[in-house]
Amino acid sequence: MSGVGNYSISIRSFGVHAVLVEWPKEVCGAILNDILQFVNYLENNCLDGAKYEIVPSYNSITLVHRGKPIVFEEFKTKLNTWYEERNATPTKQKFLWRLPVCYDLEFGIDLEEVSEKLGMSVTKVIESHTHNVFTVYGIGFLPGFMYLGGLPTSLEVPRRSTPRLKVQKGAVGLAAKQTGIYPQESPGGWNIIGNCPIPMFDPKSNNPCFVSVGDQVQFYQIERAPYDLCKIEGEVGIYKPEKIKLDA
Repeated sequence: MSGVGNYSISIRSFGVHAVLVEWPKEVCGAILNDILQFVNYLENNCLDGAKYEIVPSYNSITLVHRGKPIVFEEFKTKLNTWYEERNATPTKQKFLWRLPVCYDLEFGIDLEEVSEKLGMSVTKVIESHTHNVFTVYGIGFLPGFMYLGGLPTSLEVPRRSTPRLKVQKGAVGLAAKQTGIYPQESPGGWNIIGNCPIPMFDPKSNNPCFVSVGDQVQFYQIERAPYDLCKIEGEVGIYKPEKIKLDA
């Protein structure tokens, strides 16, 4: 079926309590906007937020009922109808977040290797990474882990052949067409080029992850002394990342 965005969506059962709604398998800003518009419509007109968890990502929405099993065919019919009705619904306000990164080799443990693989200087890698504006296409893997799309082809590098058992909290990595920040210490196979001192996930906060799918992120380079200061401010909860409203 097609909606106002002229996208054919598919709806299938995803377990007893969940349904998966899928768009064409493309990494595309227009598709992401259509997904977010539908999410906003569902949240404001169709589904009780206390009963449903709605998880948008690159090409899909996962809808999870927190309490009881979903009657799939009945719910599928409703979703198709709601998708057709969503055309006048705007997306939520989006923001551009500017986040500091220290690219010192102490943190950028793969930076020199990445530089060699890409055939550009370390300085050029950093310049390219900070010059670009990335879109948050998904949040997952770890709570607060942002999958940032829009990496220029000049920075595309495969995942490491052997993942590390321990990647430092705040590590900024590259993998294929994406970049991202590890919100906590964990195993991982991305190429680490720096570290962001700002906590990306705070389970004690009313809004544990301040960034949302559809937002944008731009990194800027800082040296070690400002990094240490930002880290202290982040740990005590007084650091306020720079936030810029984006046009709807």
